[in-house]
Amino acid sequence: MAREFSRTQRIADQIQRDLAQLIQFEIKDPRLGMVTVSHVRVSRDLGYADIFVTVMPLGEQDEQETVKASLKVLRNAAGFLRAELSRQSNIRSMPHLRFHFDESVERGRHLHGLIEKAVRLENDKPGSDENEE
Repeated sequence: MAREFSRTQRIADQIQRDLAQLIQFEIKDPRLGMVTVSHVRVSRDLGYADIFVTVMPLGEQDEQETVKASLKVLRNAAGFLRAELSRQSNIRSMPHLRFHFDESVERGRHLHGLIEKAVRLENDKPGSDENEE
């Protein structure tokens, strides 16, 4: 069991590295924002690869619209990307690519903001430890 997991993890890591380069250099769609492949999860039977991406809007673009447009571009290019990945690697059968927006980064940013706000409110209270010193 452990060997199978390590193989799928190695394949996921290789797909992540190769896919990041392919997206950066091969896809020329202007609707595509700055895309980062944050995580790849490959199923045990190598049938599917779930690719989690983060998207940063370019210029004055709306973040939500950029995410939607970028995911649409990536999903449309999934066949091309899969073919290029299989050409570059020695995997017998390349998994189907499924793209998802990675919300963990945004969730972390939101939680960090809440923590900073709570600390600021605590420090501004009269009678707090820092104000008494």
